[in-house]
Amino acid sequence: MSPTPQPLFRLRFFRDPQPSRYPVTKRFKVVGINFDHFHMGDLLRMAFDHPAVDIVGVCDPKPERMNDAIAAFGLQPTQVYTGVDALLEQTTPDLAILCPAASRHGHWVDLVAPYGCDILMEKPFAGSLAEADQMIQTTARYGNRLAINWPLTWVPTHRTAKRLIDDGSIGELIEVHYYGGNRGPLWHVADKVERTAEQVQAEKPHSWFYKRDQGGGSLLDYLGYGTTLGTWYMDGRKPIEVTAMVDQPDELEVDEHSITIARYETGLSKFETRWGTFTDPWNHPPQPRCGFTLVGRAGTITSYDYESRLRVQTDACPEGQWFPADDSAAPLQNPIQYMIDVIDRDGQIEGPLSTHISRIGQQIVDSAMLSAAEKRTVALLP
Repeated sequence: MSPTPQPLFRLRFFRDPQPSRYPVTKRFKVVGINFDHFHMGDLLRMAFDHPAVDIVGVCDPKPERMNDAIAAFGLQPTQVYTGVDALLEQTTPDLAILCPAASRHGHWVDLVAPYGCDILMEKPFAGSLAEADQMIQTTARYGNRLAINWPLTWVPTHRTAKRLIDDGSIGELIEVHYYGGNRGPLWHVADKVERTAEQVQAEKPHSWFYKRDQGGGSLLDYLGYGTTLGTWYMDGRKPIEVTAMVDQPDELEVDEHSITIARYETGLSKFETRWGTFTDPWNHPPQPRCGFTLVGRAGTITSYDYESRLRVQTDACPEGQWFPADDSAAPLQNPIQYMIDVIDRDGQIEGPLSTHISRIGQQIVDSAMLSAAEKRTVALLP
């Protein structure tokens, strides 16, 4: 018989790891601007479900793209706009949710920032490092808080992994291995409603996801998840150099598969993106599994997307054990809860949503794009 497993580590492994500040004490006005990315529907759903939030308006230059949100959230005609200036002047929101195409993030921040509201930009940070820096400078000038939402931030296993690293459970973190993706960005819409293969093929030629000049491709869509959360796990450390390769089908302008290797002082980490996984990870976990493997000097953690448990190895238990993820409690269940809490207490944005951590993630992304284009290893871009 195998020996009885010993305790994995003698550290606190408790539920609800951070104090909750919920509900908040007043009401907040939220608007949704630009529906390029279908995640707008998900974010508005979170705002609709928040007991202290009122959705006071939505805006898109193509009115038909707002129809589902109008119906889902019972919006009135007076709350629907096609011009951003009119929306912001008439609603004076506390928070603006932005979901434009990746290469247009800077443009939309320029439009919204002068009105003074805080901004939640759906991932990625930007189409380029220069655009990200423009966004940082613009919001600093007008005094807005700028947050970049990476949906994997709110997955309980990934938050638990961060706590375990910070607790010293696996010693110094020396490697991050990430695999992220799905069947493709057109296979589902808001609330993860699935589409048919015929619908996907019909939309591909027209979707910004497949346009190079609009920030399309799996590398820009998913690499930032791995590099930004990886930087969070690494406590802000940066790699020295980056090597990347992409697979771009002849009939497409953009890649559907990329692999990036980042060399840190502690060794090599790997970040892989894939449009075309066998299944979507929120339905049936594909193989390879989507998520993170984190290697420390005294142990390892495997944290998969949308799972309820993590596998951890330590010196005390080299065979490894499964442990439940920490319970997720408000305001750390989704980005709307988080931003309303930050605004309510006049706090600062921290972790993967912060421009500090997200900028490092973007540095790695831009370096990977340069490496793939020039087919060589490059130093991390400044």
